[in-house]
Amino acid sequence: MKRKVLITGASRGIGRGIAQAFAESGDDLILLCQNNIDALEAFCREIADKNGITARAFKCDVGNFQAVKEVFEQIDDIDIVVNNAGVAWMGLLTDMEVADWDRLMSTNLDSLFYISKLAVPMMVKKHSGRIINISSVWGNVGASCEVAYSASKGGVNSFTKALAKELAPSGISVNAVACGVIDTDMNRQHLSDEDMEELRGEIPMDRLGTTDDVAQLALKVAEAPSYMTGQVITIDGGWI
Repeated sequence: MKRKVLITGASRGIGRGIAQAFAESGDDLILLCQNNIDALEAFCREIADKNGITARAFKCDVGNFQAVKEVFEQIDDIDIVVNNAGVAWMGLLTDMEVADWDRLMSTNLDSLFYISKLAVPMMVKKHSGRIINISSVWGNVGASCEVAYSASKGGVNSFTKALAKELAPSGISVNAVACGVIDTDMNRQHLSDEDMEELRGEIPMDRLGTTDDVAQLALKVAEAPSYMTGQVITIDGGWI
Protein backbone atom coordinates (compact mmCIF):
# COMPACT_ATOMS: atom_id res chain seq x y z
CA MET A 1 0.00 0.00 0.00
CA LYS A 2 1.41 3.37 -1.01
CA ARG A 3 2.08 5.79 1.80
CA LYS A 4 1.75 9.55 1.47
CA VAL A 5 5.01 11.15 2.57
CA LEU A 6 5.61 14.87 3.11
CA ILE A 7 9.25 15.99 3.10
CA THR A 8 10.46 19.55 3.72
CA GLY A 9 13.66 20.96 2.27
CA ALA A 10 13.45 18.40 -0.52
CA SER A 11 15.12 20.18 -3.44
CA ARG A 12 18.69 19.21 -2.54
CA GLY A 13 20.95 17.45 -0.08
CA ILE A 14 19.51 15.22 2.61
CA GLY A 15 15.90 16.05 1.75
CA ARG A 16 16.35 15.11 -1.89
CA GLY A 17 18.08 11.88 -0.88
CA ILE A 18 15.23 10.99 1.46
CA ALA A 19 12.68 11.72 -1.26
CA GLN A 20 14.58 9.46 -3.65
CA ALA A 21 14.57 6.61 -1.11
CA PHE A 22 10.83 6.85 -0.43
CA ALA A 23 10.10 7.10 -4.16
CA GLU A 24 12.06 3.91 -4.77
CA SER A 25 10.01 2.32 -1.99
CA GLY A 26 6.87 3.12 -4.01
CA ASP A 27 5.47 5.92 -1.87
CA ASP A 28 3.62 9.01 -3.10
CA LEU A 29 5.41 12.25 -2.24
CA ILE A 30 4.58 15.80 -1.24
CA LEU A 31 7.81 17.78 -1.47
CA LEU A 32 8.43 21.28 -0.16
CA CYS A 33 11.23 23.77 -0.77
CA GLN A 34 11.69 27.48 -0.30
CA ASN A 35 13.79 28.55 -3.29
CA ASN A 36 14.56 25.87 -5.89
CA ILE A 37 11.03 25.14 -7.06
CA ASP A 38 11.98 24.64 -10.74
CA ALA A 39 14.58 22.05 -9.80
CA LEU A 40 12.14 20.39 -7.39
CA GLU A 41 9.41 20.18 -10.02
CA ALA A 42 11.85 18.59 -12.47
CA PHE A 43 12.92 16.13 -9.78
CA CYS A 44 9.26 15.26 -9.10
CA ARG A 45 8.67 14.47 -12.77
CA GLU A 46 11.81 12.33 -12.89
CA ILE A 47 11.06 10.18 -9.84
CA ALA A 48 7.35 9.90 -10.65
CA ASP A 49 8.07 8.54 -14.13
CA LYS A 50 10.80 6.21 -12.91
CA ASN A 51 8.98 4.76 -9.90
CA GLY A 52 5.30 4.87 -10.88
CA ILE A 53 4.32 7.21 -8.07
CA THR A 54 2.83 10.67 -7.72
CA ALA A 55 5.14 13.47 -6.60
CA ARG A 56 3.93 17.01 -5.99
CA ALA A 57 6.19 20.02 -5.49
CA PHE A 58 5.27 23.09 -3.41
CA LYS A 59 7.18 26.32 -2.92
CA CYS A 60 6.89 27.03 0.79
CA ASP A 61 8.78 28.88 3.51
CA VAL A 62 8.20 26.38 6.30
CA GLY A 63 9.16 29.04 8.85
CA ASN A 64 6.00 30.95 7.93
CA PHE A 65 2.78 29.48 9.30
CA GLN A 66 0.53 31.05 6.67
CA ALA A 67 2.66 29.57 3.87
CA VAL A 68 2.52 26.13 5.48
CA LYS A 69 -1.23 26.44 5.97
CA GLU A 70 -1.73 27.22 2.27
CA VAL A 71 0.10 24.02 1.35
CA PHE A 72 -1.99 21.95 3.74
CA GLU A 73 -5.18 23.33 2.22
CA GLN A 74 -4.20 21.28 -0.84
CA ILE A 75 -3.49 18.06 1.10
CA ASP A 76 -6.11 15.65 2.36
CA ASP A 77 -4.01 12.83 3.82
CA ILE A 78 -0.52 12.18 5.20
CA ASP A 79 1.06 9.01 6.56
CA ILE A 80 4.65 10.15 7.13
CA VAL A 81 6.22 13.56 7.73
CA VAL A 82 9.96 14.16 7.41
CA ASN A 83 10.90 17.56 8.83
CA ASN A 84 14.21 18.12 7.10
CA ALA A 85 14.34 21.81 6.14
CA GLY A 86 17.15 23.64 7.88
CA VAL A 87 19.68 26.44 7.63
CA ALA A 88 23.03 26.98 9.34
CA TRP A 89 24.98 29.99 10.59
CA MET A 90 28.63 29.91 11.63
CA GLY A 91 30.45 32.56 13.64
CA LEU A 92 30.66 34.11 17.07
CA LEU A 93 27.29 34.48 18.78
CA THR A 94 28.02 38.15 19.42
CA ASP A 95 28.44 38.70 15.67
CA MET A 96 25.07 37.18 14.85
CA GLU A 97 22.29 39.58 13.92
CA VAL A 98 18.87 39.20 15.50
CA ALA A 99 17.38 38.69 12.03
CA ASP A 100 19.77 35.78 11.43
CA TRP A 101 18.76 34.18 14.73
CA ASP A 102 15.07 34.60 13.97
CA ARG A 103 15.41 33.14 10.47
CA LEU A 104 17.39 30.14 11.71
CA MET A 105 14.99 29.37 14.53
CA SER A 106 11.90 29.78 12.36
CA THR A 107 13.26 27.43 9.71
CA ASN A 108 14.87 24.83 11.98
CA LEU A 109 12.45 24.73 14.91
CA ASP A 110 9.25 26.73 14.39
CA SER A 111 8.61 24.74 11.21
CA LEU A 112 8.25 21.52 13.23
CA PHE A 113 5.42 23.12 15.19
CA TYR A 114 3.70 24.45 12.06
CA ILE A 115 3.94 21.18 10.12
CA SER A 116 2.98 19.01 13.09
CA LYS A 117 0.05 21.24 14.06
CA LEU A 118 -1.53 20.64 10.65
CA ALA A 119 -0.38 17.07 9.93
CA VAL A 120 -1.15 15.45 13.28
CA PRO A 121 -4.97 15.76 13.04
CA MET A 122 -4.86 13.78 9.77
CA MET A 123 -2.87 11.06 11.52
CA VAL A 124 -5.04 11.02 14.63
CA LYS A 125 -8.09 10.29 12.49
CA LYS A 126 -6.40 7.11 11.27
CA HIS A 127 -4.77 6.30 14.62
CA SER A 128 -1.46 5.93 12.78
CA GLY A 129 1.42 7.99 11.44
CA ARG A 130 5.14 8.63 11.56
CA ILE A 131 6.99 11.89 12.15
CA ILE A 132 10.75 11.91 11.52
CA ASN A 133 12.74 15.02 12.42
CA ILE A 134 16.20 15.54 10.94
CA SER A 135 18.49 16.77 13.69
CA SER A 136 22.24 17.02 14.26
CA VAL A 137 24.89 15.75 16.63
CA TRP A 138 25.32 19.41 17.61
CA GLY A 139 21.85 19.19 19.13
CA ASN A 140 23.29 16.55 21.46
CA VAL A 141 26.62 18.12 22.42
CA GLY A 142 26.73 21.69 21.04
CA ALA A 143 29.34 23.29 18.80
CA SER A 144 31.47 26.39 19.23
CA CYS A 145 30.60 29.09 16.67
CA GLU A 146 27.32 27.29 15.94
CA VAL A 147 25.41 28.25 19.06
CA ALA A 148 22.14 29.09 17.32
CA TYR A 149 22.22 25.98 15.14
CA SER A 150 23.06 23.80 18.14
CA ALA A 151 20.25 25.37 20.16
CA SER A 152 17.75 24.83 17.36
CA LYS A 153 18.69 21.17 17.00
CA GLY A 154 18.62 20.67 20.75
CA GLY A 155 15.09 22.03 20.53
CA VAL A 156 14.33 19.55 17.75
CA ASN A 157 15.47 16.69 20.00
CA SER A 158 13.35 17.83 22.94
CA PHE A 159 10.38 18.52 20.66
CA THR A 160 10.72 14.96 19.34
CA LYS A 161 10.79 13.32 22.77
CA ALA A 162 7.90 15.36 24.13
CA LEU A 163 5.64 15.02 21.09
CA ALA A 164 6.31 11.28 21.02
CA LYS A 165 4.84 10.98 24.52
CA GLU A 166 1.87 13.16 23.58
CA LEU A 167 1.02 11.20 20.41
CA ALA A 168 1.82 7.64 21.54
CA PRO A 169 -1.78 6.98 22.69
CA SER A 170 -2.89 7.90 19.15
CA GLY A 171 -0.63 5.32 17.50
CA ILE A 172 1.73 7.94 16.07
CA SER A 173 5.48 7.58 16.48
CA VAL A 174 7.88 10.51 16.56
CA ASN A 175 11.64 10.04 16.19
CA ALA A 176 14.68 12.07 15.15
CA VAL A 177 17.81 11.34 13.16
CA ALA A 178 20.88 13.21 14.45
CA CYS A 179 23.35 13.60 11.60
CA GLY A 180 27.09 13.94 11.85
CA VAL A 181 29.12 15.47 9.01
CA ILE A 182 27.18 14.78 5.84
CA ASP A 183 28.65 15.75 2.47
CA THR A 184 26.06 18.31 1.36
CA ASP A 185 26.02 21.65 -0.43
CA MET A 186 25.04 23.36 2.84
CA ASN A 187 28.12 22.05 4.64
CA ARG A 188 30.37 22.97 1.72
CA GLN A 189 28.95 26.50 1.76
CA HIS A 190 30.22 26.95 5.32
CA LEU A 191 33.31 24.69 5.36
CA SER A 192 36.35 24.70 3.11
CA ASP A 193 37.75 21.58 1.49
CA GLU A 194 40.48 21.66 4.13
CA ASP A 195 37.87 21.81 6.90
CA MET A 196 35.97 18.89 5.41
CA GLU A 197 39.17 16.86 5.11
CA GLU A 198 40.10 17.63 8.71
CA LEU A 199 36.68 16.48 9.86
CA ARG A 200 36.99 13.32 7.81
CA GLY A 201 40.20 12.53 9.66
CA GLU A 202 38.35 12.71 12.99
CA ILE A 203 35.69 10.20 11.95
CA PRO A 204 36.49 6.57 12.84
CA MET A 205 34.84 5.33 9.64
CA ASP A 206 37.28 7.56 7.73
CA ARG A 207 34.70 9.15 5.45
CA LEU A 208 31.99 11.77 5.47
CA GLY A 209 28.40 10.64 5.57
CA THR A 210 26.34 10.66 2.39
CA THR A 211 22.80 11.79 1.83
CA ASP A 212 21.95 8.19 0.98
CA ASP A 213 23.22 7.07 4.40
CA VAL A 214 20.71 9.38 6.05
CA ALA A 215 17.96 8.51 3.57
CA GLN A 216 18.27 4.79 4.19
CA LEU A 217 18.11 5.35 7.94
CA ALA A 218 15.04 7.57 7.60
CA LEU A 219 13.38 4.85 5.53
CA LYS A 220 14.14 2.25 8.21
CA VAL A 221 12.80 4.52 10.95
CA ALA A 222 9.58 4.91 8.96
CA GLU A 223 9.29 1.14 8.70
CA ALA A 224 10.29 0.33 12.29
CA PRO A 225 7.76 -1.02 14.80
CA SER A 226 5.57 1.82 16.05
CA TYR A 227 6.69 0.94 19.60
CA MET A 228 9.96 2.72 18.76
CA THR A 229 9.16 6.33 19.52
CA GLY A 230 10.78 9.31 21.19
CA GLN A 231 14.25 8.28 20.02
CA VAL A 232 17.09 10.47 18.73
CA ILE A 233 19.15 8.15 16.54
CA THR A 234 22.69 9.25 15.74
CA ILE A 235 24.34 8.56 12.37
CA ASP A 236 27.89 9.92 12.39
CA GLY A 237 30.36 7.14 11.52
CA GLY A 238 31.33 6.83 15.19
CA TRP A 239 32.46 10.47 15.39
CA ILE A 240 30.78 11.90 18.51
